[in-house]
Amino acid sequence: MKHSNLLIAAIAALFISSCGQMGFEKTKSGLQYKIVKSGEGEKLQQGDFVKFQYKLTYKDSVVMSTYGVLPAFDQVDSVGRFHDFSEILTKLKVGDSVVTFQFYDSMQKTSQFGMPPYLKKGEKQQATLKILKVYKNNATQAGREAAFADYQNELNLFKERELNVIQKYLDANKIAAKKLNNSVYVVMEKEGTGRSADSGLMVGVKYSGKSFEGKYFDSNVDSTKQTMAHPLETFYFVSKKEGAIQGMLDAITAFKVGSKGTLYVPSSLAYGPQGSPPVIKPYENLIFEIEVVEVKEAPANQNPGMPPGGGN
Repeated sequence: MKHSNLLIAAIAALFISSCGQMGFEKTKSGLQYKIVKSGEGEKLQQGDFVKFQYKLTYKDSVVMSTYGVLPAFDQVDSVGRFHDFSEILTKLKVGDSVVTFQFYDSMQKTSQFGMPPYLKKGEKQQATLKILKVYKNNATQAGREAAFADYQNELNLFKERELNVIQKYLDANKIAAKKLNNSVYVVMEKEGTGRSADSGLMVGVKYSGKSFEGKYFDSNVDSTKQTMAHPLETFYFVSKKEGAIQGMLDAITAFKVGSKGTLYVPSSLAYGPQGSPPVIKPYENLIFEIEVVEVKEAPANQNPGMPPGGGN
C-alpha cells in the first residue's frame, strides 16, 4: 500500500510539473488552468457571489490556504482580474476543482499591490480552488445579502476558534488574561495613573511584537527585535479609529498613560489571511508587549503611521 501511495504521489507531481503538455488551457493573460474535478452544481455567471476554498503554493511551500480556516468569497466578473483565477470563474460550476498557474513575467505587467517577495523572474506559483457555493445576484440584492450573511457566519465561527486556540495557549502557560469585548486577551502588568486612552484620542505606545512561538518580528524599543530596521520612535494611532491593527485599536481603551501590558490578538483582528510577508504568516495570532506613554487630543486630518508588524 505504501508503494502504491508513493507511485500515485509521483504521478501527481509529474502531472503538475508538466502542466504545459497535459491539457492545460490558457486565458488571454497567459494564466494556465485545468479543471481537475468537474462538479454538477450551478454554473457561475457574471455578478454572482461565490464561496470557495483556495490554496496558493510556491514550489513545495504553502503560501496561504483557506482550507480548515475561513472560506473565501468573491464576486464573479465577466473579465476578472488580470492573470488571476478570477479570469476563469465564469467557466466553473459549483463543485468544480481547478488548478491554475500564475507566471512572474505576466504578473509584473499590471501588479497593483507589488509582487510576492518570494517570486523571482521566470518563476510561477500555483493556486487551487474548490467551488463550494454560489449566490445568484439579482435586482433585489438577495444574492449579495445571502453571501454577506454566510460570510459573517463563517467569520464568527473562525473568530471563536481562534479565541479558543488562544485560551488553550494561556491555560497551558498558566497566564491569567482578561478577554476584552470577546476579541482580544489582555494581561495588565502595570496600571497607569494618567489619562485613559479613550476612543478618538491619539495614543503613543512603545511596543514589541512576537509570534506565539516567541519569535519577535518588530519593536520600537529594541532594535534587535526588528525584522526590518527603523528608528526607535513612539508609535501613534487613534484609539478605536485608525492607524493600527484592529486588535490594538480595540484593546487600547483599557489602558492609561503609564499602563504596561500584553495583548494576545487573533489573526482576524491582525493581518488575517494575507499576513505580512515575510515576517507574519497568514492567519497568525500575535502577541504585543505595550506601554502607553502618551494620550492626547487627535489633531484634525491626522494621518497615523503604519500598524506595528513587519516594519514601520
